[in-house]
Amino acid sequence: MNTKKLWQRYEKWLYYHEGLDLYLDVSRMRFDDALVKTLKSKFEKAFKHMEALEGGAIANPDENRMVGHYWLRDPDRAPSQLKKEIVDTLNEIEAFVQKVHDGTIHPPEAPKFTDILSVGIGGSALGPEFVSEALAPDFPPMAIYFIDNTDPAGIDRVLNRLKDRLKSTLIVITSKSGGTPETRNGMLEVKHVYEQQGLHFPSHAVAITVPGSKMDELERIEGWLAEFPMFDWVGGRTSEMSAVGLLSASLLGIDIRSLLAGAKEMDAATRVPDIKGNPAALLALAWYAAGNGKGEKDMVMLPYKDSLLLFSRYLQQLVMESLGKEKDLDGKTVHQGIAVYGNKGSTDQHAYVQQLREGIPNFFATFIEVLEDRQGESIEVEPEATSGDFLSGLLMGTQQALYENHRDSITITIPQVNPRNVGALIALYERAVGLYASLVNINAYHQPGVEAGKKAAASVLDLQRRVLATLKNEDRPLELTVLAEKAGAADNIETVYKIVRHLAANHRGITLQGDRTKPSSLSVSAQ
Repeated sequence: MNTKKLWQRYEKWLYYHEGLDLYLDVSRMRFDDALVKTLKSKFEKAFKHMEALEGGAIANPDENRMVGHYWLRDPDRAPSQLKKEIVDTLNEIEAFVQKVHDGTIHPPEAPKFTDILSVGIGGSALGPEFVSEALAPDFPPMAIYFIDNTDPAGIDRVLNRLKDRLKSTLIVITSKSGGTPETRNGMLEVKHVYEQQGLHFPSHAVAITVPGSKMDELERIEGWLAEFPMFDWVGGRTSEMSAVGLLSASLLGIDIRSLLAGAKEMDAATRVPDIKGNPAALLALAWYAAGNGKGEKDMVMLPYKDSLLLFSRYLQQLVMESLGKEKDLDGKTVHQGIAVYGNKGSTDQHAYVQQLREGIPNFFATFIEVLEDRQGESIEVEPEATSGDFLSGLLMGTQQALYENHRDSITITIPQVNPRNVGALIALYERAVGLYASLVNINAYHQPGVEAGKKAAASVLDLQRRVLATLKNEDRPLELTVLAEKAGAADNIETVYKIVRHLAANHRGITLQGDRTKPSSLSVSAQ
């Protein structure tokens, strides 16, 4: 490794944003000037595409909607009819939170709300979870809990932890349509527990949904505590700067105006129509180079800060749902995407960095470096060295060790973890995803695969109802193959078997008899 040449490359490709004090280093990605020249016209097209999106162009033809998450932090750029909605919603969130914190708004059974229970899934959970973990103060005005799945044991665990504090818990239900099964199930489970305890659920409940949705209708009928709008032009994975993320963040005492300001400043930086002068373009270039424009390498996120632990989970949805597409914009089968995983440094050095350095070279790493170790002074754990010095040294050492063995990496450096910088990071990756999608000619703003999965799950539940109806009409056990045939699923015996096995395990009135090692020999009956 020629360190002098590497230093020269570092200086050539280093990006620095003075206002945010943010650095981006792509010098350890082995692209050359020839690739940059080749991609120049693609980037010119990508910059124009992003400009059109911010101007209100239809981004998702499947739903005939715009994509305007950029307007959330800069309402002056929004179409005139939307600007007032954005500004009013932000003001309403802050006014509501102030009343919750001072006790003006309180539950019937307590003088103040003490806890938040956030019920949502996907973009309605990952953003709020990441921001709360990254930015909530050590002693927040309220504690927060999440139900982000339809796992009964997981729901029980959360509700049992709240236990006697359910009477002082504010429940935030987030669903765009109001019909998302996982969120609806969580809401019904929470309502059931509140009814069991003699608590008035509507006096604790807040809806975040699209006006006119099923949840909007339910909120109005039952008289919930409050409702805040979701906008149909904001996708779930880019909704953190809407009421979806801002309400819970503000309730936790996080400065949401700074979060928005950081994103706005990064948006301005990533509008620059020049590869070297645009940090999102540099990320998109690095991703393209790493995977030959085909996603051939995974993205491993290594934030060297405990508070950024959930950043990789947040980026999994943002990157993989946006870029994981079968067809390109011309209808050609391309199977695009970039897999994302990660934990945190230096924990990873005792977990999977061994494979990163010496195993399959099917990835590129992204280090997130935070310059400030802690607020206040640090003790020396060795002569002239603090715990933070060790963390910094481990980051640089890992980066060097990977590069020496032909493993590429990106490094993003921020001065500290605060709302402004987290807002900037979110905006940086949102724009990078949009630019990269344009480079590889796909639509980053629809998700047909997710919808396909939902439809498949619905068909399984429909089959389950037919299986149960069939069994209830029988006065004798049925062989599995006969049951499948009578339920109209003769060609789907495996699914019928898994349905009855699950029902039997949960004591749902179904009995299985026979050799469990040979499922086709089983007989099934309803008790």
